[in-house]
Amino acid sequence: MSFVTGNAVLALMIASVIALAGCSPRADAAVSPAEGAPYVLKGTQVWSVPDPVSGRDYEVFVSLPASYEAEPNRRYPVLYVTDADYAFPIIRQIARRVNLEGPVIEEFILVGLSYAKGDGGADSRRRDYTPTPNGPRSSGDAVHGGGAAYQTYLKTQALPFVDQKFRTDTTRRVLLGHSYGGLLGAQIMFTDPTLFSGYVLGSPSFWYDKRHMMKMEADYARTHRDLPAEVFMYVGAFEGPGPTARHDNETDMVGDMRAMERTLKSRAYPGLSIQSTVLENEDHLTVAPVGFTRALMTVLPAKP
Repeated sequence: MSFVTGNAVLALMIASVIALAGCSPRADAAVSPAEGAPYVLKGTQVWSVPDPVSGRDYEVFVSLPASYEAEPNRRYPVLYVTDADYAFPIIRQIARRVNLEGPVIEEFILVGLSYAKGDGGADSRRRDYTPTPNGPRSSGDAVHGGGAAYQTYLKTQALPFVDQKFRTDTTRRVLLGHSYGGLLGAQIMFTDPTLFSGYVLGSPSFWYDKRHMMKMEADYARTHRDLPAEVFMYVGAFEGPGPTARHDNETDMVGDMRAMERTLKSRAYPGLSIQSTVLENEDHLTVAPVGFTRALMTVLPAKP
């Protein structure tokens, strides 16, 4: 091999390595994203956690607390949130902003539960977050009633994955769900309550299938003497019937939430802690950010 040919081969090898590494020949050149590239939420992770039973592909979005790397022996509570596409980035930023002038919310691992890949968000949540196939007529032919199967997926796949991958405190898991996500949280609470230690039921769709969740609560009460859970519920003041209602003037989500709270308190479960709030001037769509904030301050308050 001639010197020229050898140099040519070496140059080709270097070029190939550079191409595979995705960097420029200048080692000191900063790597910057292409102009117009999608915004990436820095400091977050996305992991594939498929469901082997249904064959559906799900992802979990993860945001670790600021002290995670510096305190390798510490374990953290975990907040799981449904409807991760919108809820995950909102909750992440709320937790950071509320703590800007000192700890108000305890540090926690945030895990977002994604919709199934290939499904529209509405289709995925209608199927996975509802307890019976009897969805509202307004949703047409959409599939409902996969809540039990999705609950099994969480218990056997998503939660074990997170616990194995990260330093979690398995005694302190909180599930936060809004609307149908709140309905799912109630379903889990009345069928396998210790799967999570805390439940945030935001604007829960207790109206679903002729208030089926009230029947699930009654079924649970007939066979149990305790409900070991910390529960926080919120709803917007405009989520009731009448002239002040927005988006829906047929369901009384405020009344349903209050009725559920009264019923649960009447059971006198020794292990149950329950609080609720009606947030003024908020409806089903606007209430989520302020509801998330109140929930975090209630179920994950900073330690003195």
